[in-house]
Amino acid sequence: MSMFSKEQLQVEEGIKSILRDQGIPLPEKLDWTSVPFAGEWGIATSFFKVAALEAKNGKSVKVPQRAEEISQLVAENLKEQEYFPRVESAGGYLNLYFDSHLFSSRVVSSIFETENFGHGVAKNETLMVEFSQPNTHKAFHVGHFRSAILGDALCRILEYAGYDVIRANYYGDMGLHVIRWLWNYDKYHQGETPPEDATRWMGDLYAEATRRIEENPELETEIRALYARWDQQDPEVVDLWKKTREWSVAGFKDMYDVLDIHFDRIYANSEVEFQGKEIVNDLIQRGIAEDLRPDDAVIVRIDDQLGLKKEKYRVLVVLRSDGTALYATEDLALAKLKFEEYPLNRSIYVVDVRQSLHFQQVWKTLEIAGYTWAEQCQHLSYELVNLPGNVVMASREGTVVLLEDLIREAKSRALQVVEEKNPELTSEEKMDISRAVGLGALKFPILDRENTKIVTFDWDTALDFNGQAAPYIQYAHVRANSILKKADKVPEKITGPDYDLDPSELTLIENLSQFPVVIQNSAREYKPLHLTNALYETARAFNSFYRQAQVLNAESNVRDFRLQLVLASQKVLAVGLKLLGIEAPLVM
Repeated sequence: MSMFSKEQLQVEEGIKSILRDQGIPLPEKLDWTSVPFAGEWGIATSFFKVAALEAKNGKSVKVPQRAEEISQLVAENLKEQEYFPRVESAGGYLNLYFDSHLFSSRVVSSIFETENFGHGVAKNETLMVEFSQPNTHKAFHVGHFRSAILGDALCRILEYAGYDVIRANYYGDMGLHVIRWLWNYDKYHQGETPPEDATRWMGDLYAEATRRIEENPELETEIRALYARWDQQDPEVVDLWKKTREWSVAGFKDMYDVLDIHFDRIYANSEVEFQGKEIVNDLIQRGIAEDLRPDDAVIVRIDDQLGLKKEKYRVLVVLRSDGTALYATEDLALAKLKFEEYPLNRSIYVVDVRQSLHFQQVWKTLEIAGYTWAEQCQHLSYELVNLPGNVVMASREGTVVLLEDLIREAKSRALQVVEEKNPELTSEEKMDISRAVGLGALKFPILDRENTKIVTFDWDTALDFNGQAAPYIQYAHVRANSILKKADKVPEKITGPDYDLDPSELTLIENLSQFPVVIQNSAREYKPLHLTNALYETARAFNSFYRQAQVLNAESNVRDFRLQLVLASQKVLAVGLKLLGIEAPLVM
């Protein structure tokens, strides 16, 4: 553990010295692990590799038995360590146990010494994370919510872990859905401008267009004609598209502001549509793609290209028979554009699990075409979010649940809880807190779940002040702030603890000490779930400490360290919530 790297190195030197004196071969390095916490902290290393080295060098040994002998030898001869008063040999392992007082003091002081406790060292790797991907000319519905929240939290965690992160979005601003909207607007709503709630209005017009076409399928001819005009870049169509697109984009920006999400680069499929067609033409010329027009589409038989006898990647359609672009057309160009613009080590797509085969096909096609960076593209898939009542989300039918409606309901429900718990707050305070609690209640259940599992959203669980939910963690932060406010001042210098620590203190310090490890695990596995679990356990440990250990009324030396522990807990909870995109209020 990095907080004790100096002490760990000193122990390593002591171990190596003993091995040298005994003529035992030295390993390139000693691997250390944490001893599972059971009321005390420790680190451990094994000597199985050392014993195996002896065997490799010709010594007749039984590796497990010899590892036990070496660990016993080291335990008996290792000089006394200030930080490790207890050393034991166990089954080929050497276990060193920390002095609990020194360990506790080091953890708390490490949190005090930096505003960014747990921040990883620079990895010198650049990652692009593409997430959210709403469609213009449609409603911004809850179907976009999981990608937005998961992608944002992942970016925050990756940055904190030490990666250089580029946040990307990819608007679906052209396609059959947009052409239908433009046709309906131009024919039945020409000259109208959106009301204040532009996103809802645009969604309504899209649903209206779909109904008209379903009632009269012959209208598809008009829509195809309009699509052809777009393909020819008819100035009248392009101008109408640009004007109406901005209405959607403005609505998106408002929504992202509410969610506290920002982007470094916003792509759009209109930006890569024609470049995608160029790539398709290149694939045709090189014999990678088959042009079956006008009777059929342009396709890539990926399995045949790879010489696979068993079906794996199947056939990717890269262009319609009428020459118009598909998702695949644009995704080929988008992937290429990303690597042209940025020196990426990885390009991560946070997209619905149903697109898994699509991405495999697109990236494998690019690989066949010689784009070696295609192997650096990764799909972070996620499952759907089920809302109360299992409302069907389908913007073409007009039954879509708008994200702004969900947020409004979350704030309203949170406000009811805040008014019950703290009626003396001002109206402004109540509104601020209900926003923080409401948005936290929406975000946390999405992040506190395996990405590939369905999230079944439930209001009672999401707003639970006593369970694994954002309000519970936020309230622990508020409780810590309340103690600190009553104390008036917290000693800056860490001098303790010089008393027997309460078991609740030990558990809390253990949780705090694990925070840097949790950040790295979350980043490495792309799982905010590790962080949500850790924050809940920290909040639970803090609440247990709050109930079982006196703080403000304790003796002065005990009071000083416990106040420092309260402040350390508050800092870790605040940082952790921020990494999830959730506010940490001071009162609730």
